[in-house]
Amino acid sequence: MSKTRGQLSGFDVVNITVMTVIERTAYPRFKQYPSAKELAEFYTPTPEDIKFIKPRVKSHEGLLSFMVMLKSFQRLGYFPHPEQVPIAVIKHLRSCLKLREWVKAIPSERQRRNYEQAIRSYLRVKPYDKVAQKLIAIMVAKGAEVKDHPADLINIAIEELIKERYELPAFSTLDRLVNHVRSVTNYRLFLRVSQGLSTLEKAYLDQLLLGETTDSTATLNLLKSPPLSESLSHMQQLQKKFNQLMTFGDAKRLLFPLPPAKVKYLAAQAAALDISEFQDIKLPKRRTLLLCLLYQAQVKTRDHLVEMFLKRIQKIINSAKTRLRELREKHLEQTEELLSLLAQVLTVSNETEDNATLGHQVQTLFAERGGPELLLKQYEEIAAYNTNNHLPLMWHFYSRYRKLLFELVSSLDIHSTSADDSLINALAFVLKNQQKRTKHLPADIDLNFISNQWRSLVFTRIENTEMLVRPQLEICIFSYLATELKTGDACVVGSESYADFRDQLLSADECTPMIEQYCHELGFPSNPEDFVEHLRNELMLVAESVDQICSDGKQVTISFDGEPVLKRIAPPPAPEGVEELEEAIRQKIPERSILDILCNVEHWLNWTRHFGPLSGNEPKMQNASERYILTAFGYGCNLGPNQTARHTKGVVTSHMISYTNRRHISVQNLEAAVRDMINAYNRFHLPTLWGTGKRAAADGSKFEVYENNLHSEYHIRYGGYGGIAYHHVSDTYIALFTHFITCGVWEAVYILDGLLKNTSDIQPDTLHADTQGQSVPVFALSYFLGIKLMPRIRNWQDYSFFRPSVDVVYNYIDPLFKEVANWKLIQTHWHDMMRVILSIKVGKVMPSTLLRKLGSRSRKNRLYQAFCALGEVVRTIFLLQYISDAGIRQQITACTNIVEKYHHFLDWLFFGKEGVITENDPIEQEKRLKYLDLIASAVILQNTVDLTKAIQALTAEGYPVKPKTLAALSPYITRHLKRFGDYVVDLKNIPQPLESAIPLPQEIFDGN
Repeated sequence: MSKTRGQLSGFDVVNITVMTVIERTAYPRFKQYPSAKELAEFYTPTPEDIKFIKPRVKSHEGLLSFMVMLKSFQRLGYFPHPEQVPIAVIKHLRSCLKLREWVKAIPSERQRRNYEQAIRSYLRVKPYDKVAQKLIAIMVAKGAEVKDHPADLINIAIEELIKERYELPAFSTLDRLVNHVRSVTNYRLFLRVSQGLSTLEKAYLDQLLLGETTDSTATLNLLKSPPLSESLSHMQQLQKKFNQLMTFGDAKRLLFPLPPAKVKYLAAQAAALDISEFQDIKLPKRRTLLLCLLYQAQVKTRDHLVEMFLKRIQKIINSAKTRLRELREKHLEQTEELLSLLAQVLTVSNETEDNATLGHQVQTLFAERGGPELLLKQYEEIAAYNTNNHLPLMWHFYSRYRKLLFELVSSLDIHSTSADDSLINALAFVLKNQQKRTKHLPADIDLNFISNQWRSLVFTRIENTEMLVRPQLEICIFSYLATELKTGDACVVGSESYADFRDQLLSADECTPMIEQYCHELGFPSNPEDFVEHLRNELMLVAESVDQICSDGKQVTISFDGEPVLKRIAPPPAPEGVEELEEAIRQKIPERSILDILCNVEHWLNWTRHFGPLSGNEPKMQNASERYILTAFGYGCNLGPNQTARHTKGVVTSHMISYTNRRHISVQNLEAAVRDMINAYNRFHLPTLWGTGKRAAADGSKFEVYENNLHSEYHIRYGGYGGIAYHHVSDTYIALFTHFITCGVWEAVYILDGLLKNTSDIQPDTLHADTQGQSVPVFALSYFLGIKLMPRIRNWQDYSFFRPSVDVVYNYIDPLFKEVANWKLIQTHWHDMMRVILSIKVGKVMPSTLLRKLGSRSRKNRLYQAFCALGEVVRTIFLLQYISDAGIRQQITACTNIVEKYHHFLDWLFFGKEGVITENDPIEQEKRLKYLDLIASAVILQNTVDLTKAIQALTAEGYPVKPKTLAALSPYITRHLKRFGDYVVDLKNIPQPLESAIPLPQEIFDGN
């Protein structure tokens, strides 16, 4: 009986033409040029190995051949062909066995079979057979229900074979089996999803691929369209899009056979396809892909609607505040005139004793200024705007958007995340009365949550009956709704960014068994009472120590008014001979183009192996590595596909570059390639003179983007419209992670994400930043995560210091303490905070998700208040150390200066289009920054190689080089780099091996 692609009988393997890229999997392979350390660690025979082999061989050739096969199998888990064994491995084993150079390691076929059988018995490994094939087919089938990338599924198979002590089959065998099982599993899932669709739902999905459509239906391009700015017309367009998407109904209900991770992967795969490519896909898969894309579009559009709502409300508030300032300035002259009149009245009153005469003189003064009626009118005009209350002016800026804001809010399913649902009830009341023309409504709802300023506008009395002023009530409720959506006190069902974050946390039962081990790792007590006592003792010890240190007045002085003044620290002088050494090095460093550098790093690391079709298969285009290098260069230097293609002498077209970017390269691919470069850089000796790798600094730099997108905002601090590239840079000068965030986001929200998302070998535990990179919730989260947050805080005197208890008094620094720590709140919510932290540690939620909610004042969220109470204590401890230790301040300044230098370095590399990011799609905007990080990391790696080579050459020539002088160097050098000219990729020019540039000469350290 013949088998179709959809059948899986006995887990037989059918021929599949596509091939997964082996470099993307965990399938073990030889390094062509293993280092001396790797040879010693992985390929040196043990006494047990020699004892096992010697009795079984009769010749030196047999001894070497047997040992090569044994050590190769121990390293790889399978028997490679003899020609695949690197020469360096054979030479190392020959040396270890003390054999002569002419002894070969090529066994006969009979010897190979005997050796293989003996090695399997020695290592207790079973050969790959039908049982192993069935075992991994079952495991891969289970994995394919959650994951989709072939490389991930191959890794599952490899892990299971190793666990069950099976020999690994050839990669092609594994790849065929995994792809077949994946194909069958996916087909079954696609069929289940497709069969769950009604006739109308199938028709809706099918019409997405039609070019022409009516206004009431959606298209594929509409699903992919990015959000624009929050202007009235763009809000109307986005609302129309959401209405079109929701005519299908909530797509989530039809995706129950697929887990969320698989839905996201399939949606990303669908987003990369165009209409013609969809036509080539079988119907069940095509409809499933479109359904996943539709669902993701519904989720993201809800997020975008909320973002537009928040931005529009904020702009209404800002416009009202601006108008209030304008009115104050407009009435400034009248204010001065009335004050002058008052001064004259007071003067006359002081000089005249007769009341009748006084009254006559005052009336004369009033008459000269237009009379009492005019003066009273002027007073009323001024009094109306001579306050900080901008609320009465909001209606003018709100009225234009009223209808659209109502439609937007009505289309979202908004709930309270706490038991207090008074705002949600008030919102329902406002929506219910949207169409009423009357100005006043009955006051029969609970509005205890609104402020006194709002209350004076919202409430009025008509014929002794308390009523609500409908226009002011609408603005009031929408303003409070915006605040609660920001703080997480309200959530939107079906959203991602504005969902109830509590649903993402571990349950209390899941957390309980994890608390003991986690607290032990960080050195914390594992119960709230002891934790509070531990933290209280830490605060007391630090405060007492600082009180003694500062009593001499050398670090900080406190005036009679209690104002602290921190002594300035002079920057350390540059070591002698730095300029001379830089000049000597400059003579030794060759001139390079950025493309040359990318080619060299490709030879060393094969970083382009991370790129390829989303399917995980090998790219079918010719010269794929060259195409990937040109694409990374074109986007990383911001030239774009058109300008890059124009300078490649016809090698590629702009379409080829843009196609490669869209179909073969993702943010995750770029991060993986950058990680390879960071890990290679971390092997060098020179960066160890610049830093330890245990410290990092976070800071943002503004990149200009077009105004016509939702992520573009005007930034007061940086000036102009744009987005923020928020970098985490190691004290060894290499960037570890970058986020692209909007200008309106407080940078501290992402300060912890960068360290947690950094998966490189460089793992800092101390984090520096400027004032923008801290807040009390950030201090609390970092403390619980074992991260030392040590920012450079401007105007630190403005922050409150919290004393351990009311009765604690200090001799010198007591004026610094304005508040008392709220230990009861910390203790009460300790388990709630631990639930949040453990959820972060296991990857259920990122710190930024929580900090977006905890970054603003919440009137309901006691968890926010508990994090603030803890953060206030932790920040007090840091500030005490900050003011008492000049060394800490110098370290913070030095590390934050590095990230500022990195910004200038990026500006030089991002030279195309005057540094403006011309994409409106937020995904593509983020990719631009990831490309730029890749270019920067490659240049830093190449510069470090060139610096080391130059230092090696200078030392060999007898030039005096000292570690202190080398510590003043930087890999951010650009004078030897070429940015312009013809862009040609030459992978035939092979650079020297990377290993030769890793060590610094020992004589540099001798005698220093």
